[in-house]
Amino acid sequence: MELNNWLNARVPYISKSLEETNMDYLIKNKTIGFAGKELVYKVLFNLRCALFPGVYEKYPIDETNINIIIGNNLRVAATLINNLIEKALTNNCKISDCLGANCSKCKDKAYDTTMKLINKMPEIRELLHSDIQAAYIGDPAAHSYEEILLSYPSIETLSIYRITHVLYELNVPLIPRIMSEYSHQLTGIDIHPGAKIGKNFFIDHGTGVVIGETCTIGNNVKLYQGVTLGAKSFQLDDDGNPVKSVKRHPDIEDNVVIYAGATVLGGDTRIGHDSIIGGNVWLTQSVEPYSRVYNSQPLPTIKVDPN
Repeated sequence: MELNNWLNARVPYISKSLEETNMDYLIKNKTIGFAGKELVYKVLFNLRCALFPGVYEKYPIDETNINIIIGNNLRVAATLINNLIEKALTNNCKISDCLGANCSKCKDKAYDTTMKLINKMPEIRELLHSDIQAAYIGDPAAHSYEEILLSYPSIETLSIYRITHVLYELNVPLIPRIMSEYSHQLTGIDIHPGAKIGKNFFIDHGTGVVIGETCTIGNNVKLYQGVTLGAKSFQLDDDGNPVKSVKRHPDIEDNVVIYAGATVLGGDTRIGHDSIIGGNVWLTQSVEPYSRVYNSQPLPTIKVDPN
């Protein structure tokens, strides 16, 4: 049988099967609808263009019109994300007539959430400036703020995280997670939107860093690549499923440095301020302020071949 004839005979049945599967498992649980993922990326693009004019655009901008450019990006982002938030709230709403014309609760909440996000943009920009300063001070290889902004994965991911955290705090469903996983794809750094991170935060190199949902991080904290701030285990409900939103990730106080490959686990684990956690340390208990935690130095075997 020729391929075209086979396709004509089989594709309708295969398409129907895929449609039924999607109706059963995906469409029933939709939150922002199809193509929503790309719209979320578009929102991020416009918001970050407003935060850092000229950095993310494809073409050079007119520096004499920066105010207008910022304003236009904010307007586009606000319109897009307002529609996404309204759709997400409506599809998750428990009010029976919310999908009809008689309920404006989700629409009003979307307006309010959008305005709060846009109002937070100057504060987000100030936090990001502190993160850039931390990178400049903390990395001897950094020669300028511009170099950090244009090339460091730490700032790439934090410019997204600072936005996602505001949305998470405003109880926006799904959208912050799409944004954070987009950042994860770009940088290899995985920061949950729910994590609380103070100012002057720097992740050096970055690849493989994981920061969990209920983690809190103070000011002036520095992490190196491969650090995990995770959970020891999950509390389970009567059906054996993980209980959501319980405290399960560590607290990191101010002025802490955590070196490459270290793993700090547990919601009852607190790293005291001004402490240093050495590379490849596995830690599931709290440490006092000014602590130095490191593994015992292994003794290498060195052999010299005879001439």
